[in-house]
Amino acid sequence: MTFDAVNRRGELRDWLGLRAPRSAIEYEVTRVHGDASLERLAINYRSLDGDAIPAFLLLPKHMKEPAAAVVVHHQHNGERHLGKSEVCGLAGDPLQAFGPALAEKGIIVLAPDSICFEDRRHQATGTTPHQDDWAQHYNEMAYRLVRGDTLMRKVLEDAEAAVSILLGLRAVDAARIGVLGHSYGGNTGMFQAALDDRVGFACSSGAVCSYRDKMQRGTGIEMAEVLPGVLERFDVDELLRLTAPRPLLVTSAEGDPYSHDAEHVVQQAVAAYAALGASTALEHRRYEGGHAVTRERFDHMIAWIQGVTGG
Repeated sequence: MTFDAVNRRGELRDWLGLRAPRSAIEYEVTRVHGDASLERLAINYRSLDGDAIPAFLLLPKHMKEPAAAVVVHHQHNGERHLGKSEVCGLAGDPLQAFGPALAEKGIIVLAPDSICFEDRRHQATGTTPHQDDWAQHYNEMAYRLVRGDTLMRKVLEDAEAAVSILLGLRAVDAARIGVLGHSYGGNTGMFQAALDDRVGFACSSGAVCSYRDKMQRGTGIEMAEVLPGVLERFDVDELLRLTAPRPLLVTSAEGDPYSHDAEHVVQQAVAAYAALGASTALEHRRYEGGHAVTRERFDHMIAWIQGVTGG
C-alpha cells in the first residue's frame, strides 16, 4: 500500500466523520443454538454511539484454528424486517444465506443487523414487517443530514465494530478477516473495505455502480449513499482502488441497474492493482439476469472466499 493511498484513505475517513475503530469490543451472548455443523450465538454489543447492535455469530464445529472470518452484511430489498436472519438462513431468500454456507467451510461468520433493520427498528423486532419501517429509515438519514452528519457514517462505524468483534476472538486469524454483502450489504462492504485496512478481502455483489451512472439513468440512490457533495470528492471507482492490493470480488449482472456500469468501474481500478503487483487479486464476474442473486453467483462467491482464505 502506497503512502498516497494511506493518506487518501485518511482524508476520506475525515470527510465522512469516521472515528477510529476500537481494537476490541465486549459482547453479551443472549441465546445459543447448535446443530451438527455450527453453533449460532445471538449476541449484543455496543456501537461507538452507544446503541445496541444485535448480531448472529456462527461458529463452525469443525474448524481449524486460527480460522478465517467474514462479516456478512445483509441486503435491503425494501424488507427492513429482514437483516441478520436472512443471511443466516432463518428467513427470507435462501440465496441470501451466505452465513451457513461459509460456516460449513470452516469459516467464522458475524452477521449484524444494520440500523433500521430487523431488531434495530423502533416499532418492531423480529422478522415481522411494520408500517413504520420505511419512515424510520428515512428519518435516520434525514435527521443526520440536518445535523451535518450522514447515515453512511453511522453504517460504516457499526460495520467496523463488527470487525473489532472478530479481532477479539481467539479463534480468528486476524490476517484473514473479510466482508461480504449483496446490494445494500455489498455497498456497505465496498465502502468498508476501502476505508478500513483491517479488512483483508471483500466480496461486493450487485452494488458496484458509479453515482454518475445512477444519476444519468435515473437509478435510485440508497439512503446511506446520500452524501452531500460526494462527487466533488470521489466516485465508486476510487473505493475499489483504495482496496488494492487486497483480494476483491465484484459480481454484477447485465440487467441490474445497481451494477450497470460495474465493468467500467472495475476497469478503472485495474491499474491500481497492477501497480502493486496484485493484478489477479481483483476479479469481476458479470452474469446474465437482474439484481437478485442466482445459484451460480452464490456458489462462486462462497468458492471465491474459500479460495482466498485458503480453505
